[in-house]
Amino acid sequence: MSEEVYEVSDNDFDNLVLSSNVPVLVDFWAPWCAPCRAIAPVVEELAKNYTGKIKCVKMNVDDNTDTPSKYGISSIPTLMLFQNGQVIDRVIGAASKESLDTFVKKAL
Repeated sequence: MSEEVYEVSDNDFDNLVLSSNVPVLVDFWAPWCAPCRAIAPVVEELAKNYTGKIKCVKMNVDDNTDTPSKYGISSIPTLMLFQNGQVIDRVIGAASKESLDTFVKKAL
């Protein structure tokens, strides 16, 4: 994980995501998930490209079960976009860099 992408847990999700003053891209993933690993560099690149405009965080669904359950995460990777504490959109499954860039721009 880079310095632009933060690991978030059930314990700090509300503080880091829901209370954020900028939009937050949350990547729900697991280390054994090949599509999750495939999109990880794209999430890193988005974090770099939108530094200061959005926050990018990753949540390991194996280590944290409360938050994924609360948001109905049943497939990974699932990327959710939060703004002002609310979900504004989600993408399920591996997606292209271009589609994820368009996805993030919804919050800008």
